[in-house]
Amino acid sequence: MDFLLSEEQEILKESIRKFAEKEIQPLVKEYDEKGCWPEELTQKLGDMGLLGIVIPTEYGGAGYSNVDYVIILEEIAKVDPAVGLVVAAHNSLCSNHFNLFASEDQKKKYLTRLTSGQTLGAWGLTESSAGSDAAAMKTKAEKKGDHWVLNGSKTFITNGSLAEILVVMAVTDPQLDRKGISSFILEKGMDGFSIGRKEDKLGIRASDTAELIFEDVQLPTENLIGEEGKGYRQAMSILDGGRVSIAGFSLGVAAGALESSLKYAKEREQFQQPIANFQAIQWMLADGFTELEAARLLTYRAAFLEDQGKKIPKESAMAKLFSSELAVRAARDAVQIHGGYGFTKDYPVEKYYRDCMLATIGEGTSEIQRWIISQKVLSEY
Repeated sequence: MDFLLSEEQEILKESIRKFAEKEIQPLVKEYDEKGCWPEELTQKLGDMGLLGIVIPTEYGGAGYSNVDYVIILEEIAKVDPAVGLVVAAHNSLCSNHFNLFASEDQKKKYLTRLTSGQTLGAWGLTESSAGSDAAAMKTKAEKKGDHWVLNGSKTFITNGSLAEILVVMAVTDPQLDRKGISSFILEKGMDGFSIGRKEDKLGIRASDTAELIFEDVQLPTENLIGEEGKGYRQAMSILDGGRVSIAGFSLGVAAGALESSLKYAKEREQFQQPIANFQAIQWMLADGFTELEAARLLTYRAAFLEDQGKKIPKESAMAKLFSSELAVRAARDAVQIHGGYGFTKDYPVEKYYRDCMLATIGEGTSEIQRWIISQKVLSEY
């Protein structure tokens, strides 16, 4: 069992760190305040191979492993969690759905565009009345001759108003419950497909989050992904991998908050000495950095098992649960260590504090993760 990163992974980690500091860091404050995505960054991410991280090279991807993917996400989210989330949603949800379940023709047509930086991708599962209970979705696709007719809406869709290529789940047979859900490919500009409300969010503000509206959208039969009725199963498999990416994202948030706290504690003086000398601060840092290493081990293990082709519902849920809740604790303690300054925009920790909660909600809440873990544990022992 090898716990060391390879030389190639160390080089990858350093190159992503430099990219994030050069290309992302200067944009963070401006686009957080504007609440919109810096569109010039999309092509730069594509040029770095960050929009096709685990996609095979024959479709324009970088062909990295899932462990590499976690390394990349941590370094990006450490600088800006909003960019980390965009990269995670594009890669783990939209692009990986094509990678795992699309036909060869669909991969050649769409994956090369998604990996190149031409566009971001989006993935539509969540609805206003179907969040944790995804099978309760109301969006429907009805077969009519040589096409499908799509009606309904999706909400809280990352990259929703920016994406030109989307994967959307819809009910194709209401009598079959979750076995009557299928997956479809949509493209921006299709008649009847429009963008609704764009969310004005507490955190992760540079990441685009929007409502999708479908009014008699006609989809060719070749836009069905895989078999009819397999969409829910596909989505749950995608979410297993997606939870590893959110765990990697959470590592970045936690690491950014902890490193900022460590730096500040060494510089800030009270009672004629750095506050890093005080046991209360030392214990917060000791707990935080210990838990960060534990979170890395859980996340790397889940990613490693995914690379081996193993099914990882329990492992991905454990990694996401622990890492996301660590991100919240680390961000909270970072604000506390910074004191009054932590509540201002003069230091990055206030943004980590606003951004961190998304990790415990997106791609399955902490409560859903605990349910998944408990069901697996109860069935295994």
